[in-house]
Amino acid sequence: MYKRQLQIVVATSDQAFLTPAAPATYTVAIDGQLTLPTLVGTPIASPAAIYWYVLGALLAVVLLGLAVLLLVRRARRRRRVTAVNAELAETPLVVTGLRKAYKDGFVAVEEIGFTVERGQVVGLLGPNGAGKTTTLRVLMGLTTPTAGEIHVFGHRLVPGAQILSRVGALVEGPGFLPHLTGHQNLEAYWRATGRPWEDARFDEALEIAGLGSSVHRRTKNYSHGMRQRLAIAQAMLGLPELLVLDEPTDGLDPPQIAEMRRVLQRYATDGRAVLVSSHLLAEVEQTCTHAVVVNKGRIVASGPVGDIVGESPSVTIDVTDVPAATEILTGLGVRSVTPDGATGLIVDMNGTPRAELVASLVRAGVGVDRVVPRRRLEDAFLALVGDNSRGSGDR
Repeated sequence: MYKRQLQIVVATSDQAFLTPAAPATYTVAIDGQLTLPTLVGTPIASPAAIYWYVLGALLAVVLLGLAVLLLVRRARRRRRVTAVNAELAETPLVVTGLRKAYKDGFVAVEEIGFTVERGQVVGLLGPNGAGKTTTLRVLMGLTTPTAGEIHVFGHRLVPGAQILSRVGALVEGPGFLPHLTGHQNLEAYWRATGRPWEDARFDEALEIAGLGSSVHRRTKNYSHGMRQRLAIAQAMLGLPELLVLDEPTDGLDPPQIAEMRRVLQRYATDGRAVLVSSHLLAEVEQTCTHAVVVNKGRIVASGPVGDIVGESPSVTIDVTDVPAATEILTGLGVRSVTPDGATGLIVDMNGTPRAELVASLVRAGVGVDRVVPRRRLEDAFLALVGDNSRGSGDR
């Protein structure tokens, strides 16, 4: 049923004429019922209408195709994520061809790949802006890589992957609710994981933190070092099989740093693994079994710490008789022997085996208290990265 309307317009015959000065009112009325003629006809098909129908059908087909493609891609991605690489199932971490570039053109990571095995404490080293923090953020699912893959115990890592429950992490500093105590913060964190309460191993984590009675104080009153220790305890809740720590000794005093060194070494002895990023090269040398050196988003060296440091051309020897030791060592054909304190000598061995130096001194009755290579991880690090590091903040 069509609704018909009739509009009547009353106007002067010529708009140019002046209207009367006095207002006037006109009434238009219909006398009786208004009837209109009714016509019956057949609609004529319009070519334009047919085009609209065809266009609508094509649009529907395109939308249906896009929906199917999206579902297929999502299904494939789900299969890739849930699939487990059996060859890597017992390996805590495998990073392959990792690259991260941002929309503004900045490339934080060019290409990085390394492996962390059970029982290893691996140090991730590099100058500021080398890509260390970006690598750790990708590892924890905080950002997605532009290219490459990360496998944790054989599972391909994506943001929100369930395998992250087997990883403990401290990345980009600790964050706690200031109105809660340290212990309450740990409890709230563990409840959020949804895991059984008995799996938290609170006593062991708190022993690691070493906060004593301070764990029952509100964290807003904590020093930076106390927050750092609490964050490390939080990362170790549940004793995860892979521990990822970004600058764990930041804010700790020397005794606490020494204790942290022992904690990390003990942590990896039960088949677990640790990946730690640090600027303290001396601590990395004493703590880590392996190291990965990154510069300008690429790996410049990786392997056991001893292999990266390399063979030192000189050693420091602490002896019981400096004059006698100097005479004996000079006779062995070394390049130079230089006093170093009251009991030490710096010896440039000139290719002479270290064992031969020690044996010659002992045969002559000179006691040897210590033999230390002069080359350190710091020397190797500076040789690898030189002065061409980025020198800008990491992203």
